[in-house]
Amino acid sequence: MRLDQRLIAQMIEPRTRVLDIGSGDGSLIDHLFRSRGCDARGIELNMQLVTRSVAHGLPVMHGDADHDLAHYPDHAFDYVVLQRTLQAVENPREVLRQMLRIGRHAIVSFPNFGHWQLRLKLLFSGRMPMTAVWHTPWYETPNIHPCTIRDFLELCRQDGYIVEQWMAVDEEGERAPWRRSIRLANLFGEQALFLLRRRGA
Repeated sequence: MRLDQRLIAQMIEPRTRVLDIGSGDGSLIDHLFRSRGCDARGIELNMQLVTRSVAHGLPVMHGDADHDLAHYPDHAFDYVVLQRTLQAVENPREVLRQMLRIGRHAIVSFPNFGHWQLRLKLLFSGRMPMTAVWHTPWYETPNIHPCTIRDFLELCRQDGYIVEQWMAVDEEGERAPWRRSIRLANLFGEQALFLLRRRGA
């Protein structure tokens, strides 16, 4: 599994109900089922990945975050996971709202567009930056809503979501020195993970 998937798995309590949005090849679902006894299922836009997941016995359906979450009942899951997909959906705010309607908790991971390398590359080259995390050219990228850690926290504040846990990491999993500082996290964290719940939930 990718680093962010391993960290997401650590945020999820054993034997809980989990929906993984943008489940990819099903690695996280498989791990949660085998290692944590979770009732985990997924939805995925890429039909090839859906077919591969189903062929391995994983409960994955074809669907997308922007249109299909509205069909799920309230409080159907303990955790709803959106891994590295927030920046690629049409309406991130509505997707987050739906996640916290159908789940008690939402776990979101996304690449941080505020990372210092991206800032410098854009400043000195005048072109859209590319890194190990942001690795497709602007004309092919699915990332239509890049955001920074501070942007995401502001959205959570506006919509009244409680951040129960957060972390910013680089691709190797290093967290210091930005473990407690949002400003340092926004500058040095290549990707971010957030565990959210609704106020009063």
